[in-house]
Amino acid sequence: MNALSLVPMFLVGLAGSVHCIGMCGGIVGALSLSGAAPAQAARPVIAIAVARPAWQTTLHSNVLRVLAYNGGRIGSYMLAGAVAGSLAGAGMLHLAALQVAGYWLANLMLVALGLYLMDAWRGLAHLEAAGNLIWRRVRPLLKPLMPMDTPCKALAVGGLWGWVPCGMVYSALLTAMLQGSALGGAAAMGAFGLGTLPMLLGMGLLGTRLRAQLQRRPVRIASGVLVLGFGVLGLLRAAHGVSLGWLDALCVTGHP
Repeated sequence: MNALSLVPMFLVGLAGSVHCIGMCGGIVGALSLSGAAPAQAARPVIAIAVARPAWQTTLHSNVLRVLAYNGGRIGSYMLAGAVAGSLAGAGMLHLAALQVAGYWLANLMLVALGLYLMDAWRGLAHLEAAGNLIWRRVRPLLKPLMPMDTPCKALAVGGLWGWVPCGMVYSALLTAMLQGSALGGAAAMGAFGLGTLPMLLGMGLLGTRLRAQLQRRPVRIASGVLVLGFGVLGLLRAAHGVSLGWLDALCVTGHP
């Protein structure tokens, strides 16, 4: 996997992060709330002159915790990608027929994700429901980490939250599996996770104002069309078995 092939994964994460705002917005918003500065007791005048303003302290704390949460989340994506890629490298996708089937399935999942983002088809919701079997095992681990008032807690919560059932992540994992190695799978999921980062960083620092804007229907439709386009390009490439020229650079998965 070269660096250029990671760009579409980043763009899928960026476009799909409007869905992340809906699913993860609450937990990211809680990072800001948990860092609200308590009421300050009266201080001597000389102490006020040298102390850092309360708003700067709160902002610094929020930034650290939001970064830690997203670092944990992206780290869990990369771990899942490494597992998926290593399974493929061990022989699960060794046969050419299975590689072709995986390529078709990965791009069909992108088409489904695009339709999901546009609210045109909600089929991925059933896949997310199936993923709840895993989440039920993970969710109890969050209780000791609340409230997320330190970067270490936020990092741990992010690492656990990355396993929340999400059709968008499952779509990306199929592509990671096709990389055929743990390193390739981790790199693919890392690029995807970095694509989701700008939206969730903004959500963590700006709160509900940004969330309301990003959940508007025109934004979701535009994001869905972009992801849908990636999937359609991949399917066209598979169906005709020919190069699409410079458009090949936009295909999320390489043709087997």
